[in-house]
Amino acid sequence: MKKTVIFAAIMCTLVACKKEGKQQQKKEEPQQEPAPVSDEVLETAVIYEANIRQYSEEGSFNAFTRDIPELKELGVKVIWLMPVYPISSTKSKGSLGSYYAITDYTRVNPEFGTLEDFRKLVKTAHDNGMYVILDWVANHTGWDHVWVKEHPEYYTQDEKGNIIDPINPETGESWGWTDVADLNYNNREMREEMIKDMRYWIEEEHIDGYRCDVAHQVPVDFWENAADSLREIKPVFMLAEAEQPGLLEKAFDMQYAWEGHHILNEIAQGKKNVGDWDAYMAKNDTLLEADDIFMNFTSNHDENSWNGTVFERMGEAAETFAAMTYAIPGMPLIYSGQEYDMDKRLLFFEKDTIIKKKGQFYPLYRKLGKLKNENNALNGGKKAAAYKRFSTSDDEKVLAFAREKEGDRVIFIANLSDEPLQFTVAAEGSYADYMNGKDMKIDAETTYDFEPWEYLILTGK
Repeated sequence: MKKTVIFAAIMCTLVACKKEGKQQQKKEEPQQEPAPVSDEVLETAVIYEANIRQYSEEGSFNAFTRDIPELKELGVKVIWLMPVYPISSTKSKGSLGSYYAITDYTRVNPEFGTLEDFRKLVKTAHDNGMYVILDWVANHTGWDHVWVKEHPEYYTQDEKGNIIDPINPETGESWGWTDVADLNYNNREMREEMIKDMRYWIEEEHIDGYRCDVAHQVPVDFWENAADSLREIKPVFMLAEAEQPGLLEKAFDMQYAWEGHHILNEIAQGKKNVGDWDAYMAKNDTLLEADDIFMNFTSNHDENSWNGTVFERMGEAAETFAAMTYAIPGMPLIYSGQEYDMDKRLLFFEKDTIIKKKGQFYPLYRKLGKLKNENNALNGGKKAAAYKRFSTSDDEKVLAFAREKEGDRVIFIANLSDEPLQFTVAAEGSYADYMNGKDMKIDAETTYDFEPWEYLILTGK
């Protein structure tokens, strides 16, 4: 009997070990990655900026991961995560500090969860046909970064040898970013370490690219070397927080449409008109290459926290300009909370929370996302659909244009003023009103009666 018990115990141990071995083996299997980022994906993509801290009451990776399938409903194909790294406490601002004051480029902020939680987020995004890009802060680090003590030569120093915070090159004065230390790009070893850290997230954590903070404050040749190194691993998507054509020549795929965004704000406020928009589009034709991509937006984390909500800046024009960011060439951005009609400025250095209540904008973004994903006329990547401006009887207040590609056509007509208008548009054909499905036949004699900020999206061939 005793031998039987011992034998049974040994067998149970062997089975347990075998089972544990299988679990361990399963855990160590490499993550199955989706097809690499491609030009085709970028043509039809919507990008979503995820503010993990404020996205949910928990402020965690896991809370955001649960909602990724809903983002798919909105046509999102690229998720941009605001910085996920540990935050410096030395000279920090507020009680939680800035995401952009980083202590370690290769770890995750425990405030958001664990590395395993992060991996689950990336895998869930990939399983839903989305790519993940991380916010990369190459201009500066937090004061608690190990480089500050071990490699002070990696940083910009004053005449006394003290490490300094970033300087505005136009004024020679501090930007006021006192919670971060300015990196010295004359130091080649620092550049190599930076690129090594960027490679880590591509190689080990399977992300798909970067949104690069204040990219115009970092030398172009660094970005070109970094991008070359990353693309040795796999194709990546690179977004520059800048509006500098030189960055798009080799390093970056897309840049911010800052000027266009400011023009939209000023049109909404009555300070500019459609003529200013036309001049902006004409200027871009001379400055940019055909494969350069703009990220179009009505809000982002900077605009929301520091300059006001989309409703503060754009008022009754908010929906019109949201629709317009999908219709013009480029890639539209949704910032966390916009899909829930968020009308508050999110705190930046403290815990805050968006309110997830679907109202006017969730169904709007869902419908616009479907059109962006499926209609060739809204292709906005490296082989973007053509943009053709139509003349109108009031070219200072009415914007009308067509997008065309591969037999598909989308026409956007909008009253970009705060008063009712009657007008005509030099366009003709048979179309469907995309927002309500009704058929429409138009010609140059058709008279439109539009309320303030009213818009129309027509689809056809």
